[in-house]
Amino acid sequence: MTVRGIELFAGAGGLALGLEKAGIEELAFVEFDKYACATLRKNRPNWNVIEDDIKNVDFTEYKGKVEVVSGGAPCQAFSYAGKGLGFGDTRGTLFEQFARAVNEIKPKIFLFENVKGMLSHDKGRTFKTIKHVFESLGYEIQYDILNAAYYGVAQKRQRLIVIGIKNDLKSKIYFEYPEPEEKMMPLKNALKNVPKSPYQPYSDNKKRVMELVPAGGCWVDLPEEVAKDYMGKSYYSSGGRRGIARRISWDEPSLTLTTSPSQKQTERCHPDETRPFTVREYARIQSFPDEWSFEGSLSEQYKQIGNAVPVELARRLGVQIVKSLKNN
Repeated sequence: MTVRGIELFAGAGGLALGLEKAGIEELAFVEFDKYACATLRKNRPNWNVIEDDIKNVDFTEYKGKVEVVSGGAPCQAFSYAGKGLGFGDTRGTLFEQFARAVNEIKPKIFLFENVKGMLSHDKGRTFKTIKHVFESLGYEIQYDILNAAYYGVAQKRQRLIVIGIKNDLKSKIYFEYPEPEEKMMPLKNALKNVPKSPYQPYSDNKKRVMELVPAGGCWVDLPEEVAKDYMGKSYYSSGGRRGIARRISWDEPSLTLTTSPSQKQTERCHPDETRPFTVREYARIQSFPDEWSFEGSLSEQYKQIGNAVPVELARRLGVQIVKSLKNN
């Protein structure tokens, strides 16, 4: 059977490409960012890319025509209102638009991905609201946190993956999350024979600091005075600082890629050379194929790649979705 889908908040196509590799044929890709849309059109001229604010898109024409709705709404924080636990609590947010699309299309199954922190935001009340909205639309919800490094991606990237199955099909559709590998994928597995491409160089000061950090090390490996000067107030804060002045080792996955590789205090330095990862290295770490090109300025390209769902993680999720729909 042909499994068809609609992709929302498509970005540079990480999730879309993974689902395509799994055999899902998507009828439309909704994206607001002009550079991301240019990337999608450059790589897949045949794709139906809808470049518009999602609130302007009418999805009713797709009802009964697609089995899957997928996407990761960039969720602005919203809090549980304590009243209806429904659309009213999410009004004005991009999540509301994702839910509206699901409601108008009525797919058999949907995939909603987001940051891990959504589960704990506002003491769990935000996700409780989201779950309730999906259930009120007639879907049974299951969710899990998947770390891409256990799914063929050379990057520690934890994402919340929510799967919704239409209530009247839950006795027929059984979705299982892909099986994780026993070990995380190291950087050396991803960065073999990478095509040359540009990168954003470090400032002279940052380069001097990063030259003192060994592979696999971070700010704790710096001389105390250098660390104090470089980190400023962060030197005295507690917890969550191992990403500062971090040089990745070949034998470990990269830390989660950010939207800018030379961002202050979230360094992801190359193991051997004192520089950030290049655009093509960034793409490899996100498991994009080398032939997938990115449009826009250098900073726009990094942003598109950094925001993407890793292609291989998406492919494995897509395989499971197709498998669950096989007999329906």
